[in-house]
Amino acid sequence: MSKLRVYQLAKELGISSKELIEKLNDLSVVVNNHMSTLEKEEANLIIELFTEKPDENAASKNEVEEPAKASVQSVEKNEAPRQDKKQKRGNKNKHGKNDKITEKKDAMIEEKINQQSKKEEQEFQIGEKIVVKDLADLLKKNVSEIITKLIQQGVMAAMNQEIDFETAEGIAKGYEVVLTQKSEETSEEESSDIEIPEDDEKDLKPRPPVVTVMGHVDHGKTSLLDAIRKTKVTEREAGGITQHIGASEVQINGKKIVLLDTPGHEAFTAMRARGAKVTDIAILVVAADDGVMPQTIEAINHAKAAGVPLIVAINKIDKPGANSDRVKQELSEHGVLIEEWGGDVIAVAVSALQGLNIDELLEMILLVAEMEELKANPNRRAVGTVVEAELDKGRGAVATILVQNGTLKVGDSVVIGTSHGRIRAMVNDKGKRVKIAGPSTAVEITGLSEVPEAGDQLVAVADDKQARTIAEQRVNRIKEQQLRATQRVSLDALYSQMQTGEIKDLNIIVKADVQGSVQAVKQSLNKLSTDKVVIKPIHGGVGAITETDVSLASASNAIIIGFNVRPTSNASSLAEKENVDIRTYRVIYNAIEDIEAAMKGMLDPEYKEVQLGKAEVRATFKVPGLGLIAGCYVIEGKILRSAKVRLVRDGIVIHEGAIGSLKRFKDDVREVATGYECGIGIDNFNDVKEGDIIEAFKMEEIER
Repeated sequence: MSKLRVYQLAKELGISSKELIEKLNDLSVVVNNHMSTLEKEEANLIIELFTEKPDENAASKNEVEEPAKASVQSVEKNEAPRQDKKQKRGNKNKHGKNDKITEKKDAMIEEKINQQSKKEEQEFQIGEKIVVKDLADLLKKNVSEIITKLIQQGVMAAMNQEIDFETAEGIAKGYEVVLTQKSEETSEEESSDIEIPEDDEKDLKPRPPVVTVMGHVDHGKTSLLDAIRKTKVTEREAGGITQHIGASEVQINGKKIVLLDTPGHEAFTAMRARGAKVTDIAILVVAADDGVMPQTIEAINHAKAAGVPLIVAINKIDKPGANSDRVKQELSEHGVLIEEWGGDVIAVAVSALQGLNIDELLEMILLVAEMEELKANPNRRAVGTVVEAELDKGRGAVATILVQNGTLKVGDSVVIGTSHGRIRAMVNDKGKRVKIAGPSTAVEITGLSEVPEAGDQLVAVADDKQARTIAEQRVNRIKEQQLRATQRVSLDALYSQMQTGEIKDLNIIVKADVQGSVQAVKQSLNKLSTDKVVIKPIHGGVGAITETDVSLASASNAIIIGFNVRPTSNASSLAEKENVDIRTYRVIYNAIEDIEAAMKGMLDPEYKEVQLGKAEVRATFKVPGLGLIAGCYVIEGKILRSAKVRLVRDGIVIHEGAIGSLKRFKDDVREVATGYECGIGIDNFNDVKEGDIIEAFKMEEIER
């Protein structure tokens, strides 16, 4: 709402600023001096006071105006000295007669202002929950009074505890105050504490594409980037494997392409899970002599989930046994249909080692980029995304930023997640210092208060004070969110989430011991879809449940189902941290029945598995009368004599059973802790080999 200064309003009304300030103070409108500002609404009321005349005082108006006119006419006829005296007398007479009118108008204006403020005070918006103290402040009441009201309603809450919206609404009604609950859209708008204006179409200019290279291990991702950039990146990396995310630029036909070198697709998912849309085009590298591999399938699923255009680079065509057609056939089986086969995905056969068809691949990237019509506005404050970040001993917090819109300059004040700062220096991909970075430019910046996370958004703001304030607000918001953790989809809560309309697509990741089981589970799950919920198996694979699976589940809000496989230790920890639901089964029908029952609201698992410990088999011994004894080293938790055990070999469950004997040296023991050796005998099972993992667990009943 526009504002008006006191001296401007006084000029408009034809009175002095001092008179207006006195009048405003009489109306309880606090102003300090002639430079103070008034809201437009207040200004309109004041103008109304000085200009409008009530009908009931029409007679008074005439009485006032006629003498004034007469005095003006007589003034024109007389000399200057007499003119001054008469004018003063006329003004005095006018002010005297207007006193009553002014008082009435003052009363009217004051009443209007009071009604307006009262109206504003009667309605407030709050969130899903509110702290008791905040509610007291909102209602302008003592905290003890609000707590007394809560106790009368049977709610025991201290001043720093939260109460739900319904309870707060009931309390507010007693004070004739209306509370309304903020919608999710309002909350989202508030959470985006920096307003990023939309660009006008005429200000947008073409920008270079940002390309991510993904694929299976040892299919030649880094070698392909090496061939594109004509640098020896591979020689600098430990064991020839990409250890970190890097960003670089190349020029082709006078046009720029930005390349992101990621360690597989984990970082791609990590950034997508935080809501970052960094990549414009994904290049899927597939070795012509190896074909489609598990990580290739994962990369396809990640690219599809992100909705990014795909270009297939069939690498190593110079090797004996290379078969491009076989690769295209295998890709079509996973929903990637090449253009020459009637699809819409471009495929280029290349050799990174010999540099074959590299230019053609780059031209295809530019072609896809042209079709995507990538544009940005360079003449505005910068907006970008963190590609990687680290804490350097000499330079402090260092972040690699990909500028997506606007222009970033040295000295700009920026906010990145919960960190803030003023940019001290910028270094480009060649290691040279630069002062400005336009759209689709990757630079390394210093001067941040803390290390941001990959995928955090960078926004340039007006000054350091604003940056610091926004960062502090975000820290406080994160603390609030941690108090009430975000609810992810799980089988236990599926039915209730279906009823409230929260869940419409149930994403599932399937992992099994053999490929046939994966397909069988997927087909069975597809048949369970209903009008309310569509079952979508977004990924399937063979082997143990890994961190990659949990990351994908977290980003896609999915449930992981393991059939005859177990999660790794790191995957279990990450799943617990991200609240991802992992279910493991030995019988395929149990998995189907559980999901079916969950959809009907009848799921009632009676027991929960509690992991106790893990032991690695270092040697095996045959003991007469006892059978095969596994010489083990406890690597995690502890092994209990009363626990059940599971024998895992290469991530595949071989056997489940009970412990027959647990010894340390020659003594029977009840438990063995981490870091100690022991002998474990499994009841009625002798197929134990060196390198196997024995997991000890117990079943606990779940209270529902």
